[in-house]
Amino acid sequence: MTGSTALGEYLRARRALVDPADVGLTTAGVRRTPGLRREEVATLAGISADYYLRLEQGRDRNPSTQVLEALARVLRLDAAATQYLLGLPAARPPARRRARRDTVPVGIRLLLDTLTLPAFVENRRFDVIAANRLASAVSPAIRVGGNRVRAVLLDDAERDLWVDWEEVAASMVASLRTSIGTDDDPATAQLVGELSLASETFRQHWARHDVRALGGGVIRMRHPQVGDLELRREKLPIPDTAGQLLAIYHAEPGSPSAQALALLGTLAAAPT
Repeated sequence: MTGSTALGEYLRARRALVDPADVGLTTAGVRRTPGLRREEVATLAGISADYYLRLEQGRDRNPSTQVLEALARVLRLDAAATQYLLGLPAARPPARRRARRDTVPVGIRLLLDTLTLPAFVENRRFDVIAANRLASAVSPAIRVGGNRVRAVLLDDAERDLWVDWEEVAASMVASLRTSIGTDDDPATAQLVGELSLASETFRQHWARHDVRALGGGVIRMRHPQVGDLELRREKLPIPDTAGQLLAIYHAEPGSPSAQALALLGTLAAAPT
């Protein structure tokens, strides 16, 4: 997908989500389409309707930062979504990339084995490319070769783990869009195509073009062996790896979740 095509799709998706009343517009009668009209976006952003149309159609590939920031304000984008919007246009369409072979740095592999916390490495598509034993004990889907988005959306056992599954699914899809950007490599296209065919939830959230910052957060799980877990999730970028992230789960010291996580570690270390 070229940057210009991605920009047009993003603008169309986001203006459909803005209630005219939220930007000070009064409407009369029934609107045939949801959200803002093109000319309303253009007027509020201080640009011509013809120029805005060219942006949505991909006929202008080099809008200024000022124009994009004005559109971000009209579309009520948060900081993460604004940054994503600013990164979409491209004077030159990106070359189609070959699938990359992910190699986890040796030092990170050694670190995973020494950590007493659940930890794993994922690439830009959220494929798991390295994991320690405790991470796989938290979720069997956290294993080398697994994909975190596919598991959350398509694996019933994984779905049952999450207390707030709907929120987790929406966050996963938004984070995936943020992570891959306009990446056009075959593996990324295959993943998006597979999930689009297999999951209505994915289709709905993907069509919204939501994005979310790739950072930490709190996860809540119902683990079949140790019960409820409330864990912090940290995601740390690994330098010089084309987007790999080191993910670590940890609990508040002394909390019931910390005790449950320690028990799970004991169970995971026991010989089978």
